[in-house]
Amino acid sequence: MSETRFTDDHEWARLEGDLIVVGITDYAQEQLGDIVFIELPSVGSAVEQGQEAAVIESVKAAGDVKSPVTGSIAQVNEALVDHPEMVNQDPAGEGWFYKVTPADPAEMDDLLDAAAYDNMLAGLE
Repeated sequence: MSETRFTDDHEWARLEGDLIVVGITDYAQEQLGDIVFIELPSVGSAVEQGQEAAVIESVKAAGDVKSPVTGSIAQVNEALVDHPEMVNQDPAGEGWFYKVTPADPAEMDDLLDAAAYDNMLAGLE
């Protein structure tokens, strides 16, 4: 498995083959509480780094999932439509949101590594 990178907005991105898998972090799902609805992007749609790609609603709040990279949506996790709680149960695994064919895989270098993300979280406490 490839190294996972993170955004300041608590999304994660992991290169798997030619695709980048995207989800939200454990910290994000904890802050949201019980997730009750997810709106996924359409396969084939374009996403821009830092722009809204999906919508997530919980019992506490609604928010956007921003794309960590620019590219085209290659696949979405359809299971989340009927089972949004999968994000709470396994945010870094089965709770992934979508896979992107990146326009520029080097954008991953702009994201935080695990140590930098952990340091950012420590500053939030």
